[in-house]
Amino acid sequence: MSLTSGLSCPRTPLRRFLDREMSAGPKPLRENFRARYTAEPVLMPPEGVGTEAGTVGTAIDQRLRLALTATAPVDLATRLGIGISQSISGRRAGERMGVVGEQLLQRLAETVHALELDNRDLPMDRSWKEEQDLARLLLAAAWYQVAARNPFGFTYTPLFLAAIDAPTDFTLDRLLDLPHRDLVDDVTAQLVHASAGPLHALRASTDPARCKGGVMFAGVDITADADLLVDGTLIEIKSTRHPRRFEKATAWQILGYLLLDTADHHRIDTVGLYLTRTATLATWPIEDYLALLGARSRDLTQLRATFAELLVNCPADQEPFELDEQHRVQHLLERLATTIPAGHCPVCAQAVPPTSTGGRARRYCTSWCARRAPGLRQRGWLPGRLPDLAIAA
Repeated sequence: MSLTSGLSCPRTPLRRFLDREMSAGPKPLRENFRARYTAEPVLMPPEGVGTEAGTVGTAIDQRLRLALTATAPVDLATRLGIGISQSISGRRAGERMGVVGEQLLQRLAETVHALELDNRDLPMDRSWKEEQDLARLLLAAAWYQVAARNPFGFTYTPLFLAAIDAPTDFTLDRLLDLPHRDLVDDVTAQLVHASAGPLHALRASTDPARCKGGVMFAGVDITADADLLVDGTLIEIKSTRHPRRFEKATAWQILGYLLLDTADHHRIDTVGLYLTRTATLATWPIEDYLALLGARSRDLTQLRATFAELLVNCPADQEPFELDEQHRVQHLLERLATTIPAGHCPVCAQAVPPTSTGGRARRYCTSWCARRAPGLRQRGWLPGRLPDLAIAA
């Protein structure tokens, strides 16, 4: 099961659960973000980045993690990708990709330790040449990650194409020559941008031992790894060129990570978003984050337990197509719906403020909930009105 794939389709049980339980949707959170953080000039990617924007995003993500903590120089997805790459092509090319991948891991680990990237007595960035060499290593690692996340997409990467074209000539040096200069420059520029911003200040105020990159969640059968955990603050890193949009998928992704920590192992008290192209770090205490999304259940422990039950009882990241599966998921979602007692808002389940003497009884706690109600009722997301999944699509 995958968190990101479950969030990408509005008809999966995972998305339907979050869309219903977060009654306000992402709009109030987006407005709060825009009001608190002024629009900064966007560091736009060079022309040569093109369709490799995702590769750059993965590389700068890993570079920023290493600036906070270098305990694990190589992330798990890269290691998995190297293993998977060997079975995607013919024997000769697969063997070469595996051998070169292992050499890449060794070179990357040596480089990270030699540069002491998480040493707080040193600046966040190193010399331009050192950062350029490191960027090439991280871009190559990002291509291997594609094999773990999307094996079909991996066959279109420069790494795969070079190995297939000339297996005997595919060496580590050949691999590190593949990233276009614009990709390398873009990763380096975003790191330099971060070195004078709020992430640098956060780095300076924390200890590497209190930071963790590629955060995993025990006890849940779902693929998900959060970018950074810094002394109780969970941070998602995005390299989008449209930072003011604050996409719904991003809001739900951060929420998903928060809910996946079912045993509160990571002691998350704050969630945040770091935007690499504007060097913006936005954070919210978890209570505020849930309130802005209109969470029907503000009891995080209960909300996590309900979310975990959803994941255990159905393939939550897959759209149900069979009629019997649609009905089974429908009944499951009905059972997991937050109970709304009398005197509470039917939209967000929060207590309705008392009515003034002689005034008209209030049904909704805020005008925002009153405006949201018709749309939620039409979708069947108000209590007792959950339609068949196929109809809701």
